[in-house]
Amino acid sequence: MPESPGEIEQFLYLEARLLDTQRYEEWLDLYTEDATYWVPLEQGQSDPFETSSIIYDDRTLLELRVRQARHPRAHARLPLARTVHHVGNVTVLSEENSEIRAASTLQLIEFRNQRQRVWGALVEHRLRRVPQGLRVVHKRVDLVNSEGELDGVAILF
Repeated sequence: MPESPGEIEQFLYLEARLLDTQRYEEWLDLYTEDATYWVPLEQGQSDPFETSSIIYDDRTLLELRVRQARHPRAHARLPLARTVHHVGNVTVLSEENSEIRAASTLQLIEFRNQRQRVWGALVEHRLRRVPQGLRVVHKRVDLVNSEGELDGVAILF
């Protein structure tokens, strides 16, 4: 069954809202067991293994990130960043079987340790229809400044 662009947008808005309200466990539930989350280091990078990546996590590593964010001794992550994710320009790229490829743009404001940063990215989601609704199989976040000085990434995009 073809997905409506509105349904895809609402799903991406939900993902952003869960991150902005620090509901990381619920955010993680949006990801399949075989999910990957990739933030390439280089513009146009085609493979996460041929060169370094800023982040390349499977589901297990995403679970670890969420647990670390909640751990009382994770001093490097405290205080947790406050964020506002603005998702826009959502476009369905393709639909095949039960998977949908969608592109979007992301503007993210992060406030942590009395410092505000602004991030921009082109994002691609590969979504799968499961009985519970849409779920993320793969998320790729191409930061516009990925090759610049990033000064520690302590947030999820």
